[in-house]
Amino acid sequence: MILLIDAGNTRVKWRLTAADAPLQAIEEGALAHDAIGSLASLRARYPALSRAVGCNVAGAAIAAHLDQTLAGIGIEWLRPGANCCGVRNHYEQPARLGADRWAALIGARQLHRQACLVVTAGTATTIDLLSADGEFLGGLILPGVDLMQHALAHGTAQLPLAEGRFTLQPRRTVDAIHSGCLLAQAGAVERMFRQIASQPQAKCLLGGGAADSFAGLLDIPLQRVDNLVLIGLGAIAAAGEIHPQ
Repeated sequence: MILLIDAGNTRVKWRLTAADAPLQAIEEGALAHDAIGSLASLRARYPALSRAVGCNVAGAAIAAHLDQTLAGIGIEWLRPGANCCGVRNHYEQPARLGADRWAALIGARQLHRQACLVVTAGTATTIDLLSADGEFLGGLILPGVDLMQHALAHGTAQLPLAEGRFTLQPRRTVDAIHSGCLLAQAGAVERMFRQIASQPQAKCLLGGGAADSFAGLLDIPLQRVDNLVLIGLGAIAAAGEIHPQ
């Protein structure tokens, strides 16, 4: 059995799969960073668990905590490279691409073989272009919805951090902040999608914890997909193309 791990800035998402069917989940979940130790119970419940493949953007301390929790298995941490599972990385320095973005692009390739925009909306929002030939052409990183709202509250003297509602014509400050942050996300996604909009069957694959907050504002072909990173890690594990750190 294989444990797939997506260590993000806020949470750690995981999926348990069979070695001969790594794209199918036996069990999965998400944990806050302070609850990582609970993963140790998987070893007791699944004695056949012998391998772990993960990506980490949460820093060295989280990686160390996960390695300690799963001591004896040895996590194979993904490092982006130039090619993997039919995706070619055109970053100027391929190894500098975030491991989560790389895994998500590979996950997207498993689901859609035409041009697509791969969007993950979490603490940060990433918006990446993938061609029909599997070429990663480049992408954006911007603050996520909550981070945008917090930046306004902490970086200005009189703008509050409060619960607002979305409206196209905001007439309260809290609504103006909330609506502005959502439209900023949607606008960035739609502007990037223009680059592939004319290509056959082009679509946006959208995932992440904040995806639903602005998905309804998008006027482009859209597919909501959760756990693209884990899908990608499963494909990488199956192909034996992991380049461990």
